[in-house]
Amino acid sequence: MPPLVLSAFTVVSAMGRGVAATHDALRRRRSVLRRCDFEDATLDCFIGRVDGVEDESLPQPLAAYDCRNNWLAHMALRTDGFADSVVAAKERYGADRIAVILGTSTSGILQSEEAYRRRDPATGALPADFDYAHTHDLFSLARFVRRALGLTGPASMISTACSSSANSFAEAARYIEAGLCDAAVVGGADSLCRMTLYGFASLELLSPQACRPCAADRNGISIGEAAGFALLERPDRAMPADPAGAVALLGYGESSDGYHMSSPHPEGLGAAAAMRAALDKAGLSPDEIDYVNLHGTGTRNNDAMEDKAVAQIFGTATPCSSTKGWSGHALGSAGIVEAVIAALCIRHGFVPGCLGAEAIDPAFTSRVIVENAEQRVRHVVSNSFGFGGSNCALVLGEAAL
Repeated sequence: MPPLVLSAFTVVSAMGRGVAATHDALRRRRSVLRRCDFEDATLDCFIGRVDGVEDESLPQPLAAYDCRNNWLAHMALRTDGFADSVVAAKERYGADRIAVILGTSTSGILQSEEAYRRRDPATGALPADFDYAHTHDLFSLARFVRRALGLTGPASMISTACSSSANSFAEAARYIEAGLCDAAVVGGADSLCRMTLYGFASLELLSPQACRPCAADRNGISIGEAAGFALLERPDRAMPADPAGAVALLGYGESSDGYHMSSPHPEGLGAAAAMRAALDKAGLSPDEIDYVNLHGTGTRNNDAMEDKAVAQIFGTATPCSSTKGWSGHALGSAGIVEAVIAALCIRHGFVPGCLGAEAIDPAFTSRVIVENAEQRVRHVVSNSFGFGGSNCALVLGEAAL
């Protein structure tokens, strides 16, 4: 596929606000996962909560979109000069030629939880001030971002569980190739809510400690929240803020193995298919990949499956790791968080080792690393896998401008 430059990108997660804070957390190997203190949830687990979300307020023209998910998105839009980059792109293309393609898994469901608690005791009716369309509805995020950025081009939402925001890159590439737009805002947001926390608790997937992906003693997920965005453009018209450190989307691969509603295929067939497809689109061989950012949730089954899939393709040579020990699992926004991390690895020449893993599972055969490594990183594969066997792999690399 023709490469697409990430001419601007930003992320807000438990690691901090913006790419500098994210890079610093990775370098310092500092986890900010905390014991669950979200609302009134009484669960023995750790979470990746973003500080300051509750203090966020939307401007009056966007007041109808008032919910935690859109607060997170608003924080990200105003970070790293992202909104200013979109303004500059609008001058080049026009507002109607920039698409908004985003991913989320739960959207503003917290707003519905609060509304349900305030329903009429006699009739059960939801409160009159509850605005489902602007808050909980899956399209709320795309409508909000589109309006906040003053864009009028195509807009769509993707909800494929934990691969959602990774899939937004692939969909945007197809939109641009088809001539539906000249550039696209991709990424997504997912925020903490009771349904997610108690849902994963019911599946017995929450770890009572900070998650330890790939560790021999790993025992579950730490749920996180995040928002992030990237502006994708063709290289001949892109104007990245840092041309010397520009990063491009080189390929993507998607698959759906449909093995089980919540468990991945134990041999990683769908995961491997997605990675192979991504390499094919990028025109790269496995030995040209310098780092694999694993989906790596910290559960027994997911990490074991992914190890098998990665080993099938990359053998024992390519370093790989999961960065969810820093951020927690941000669900539908995990893909954009880890795409930004991949871009930072390329730009700054390092590979982050798994955080909190004292010993890697001895059954693993891929090259999982536990310490940060300084090296040139030209190409990264970033994996995102979701419930129902929805898999997406992205290949990012140095941009040739």
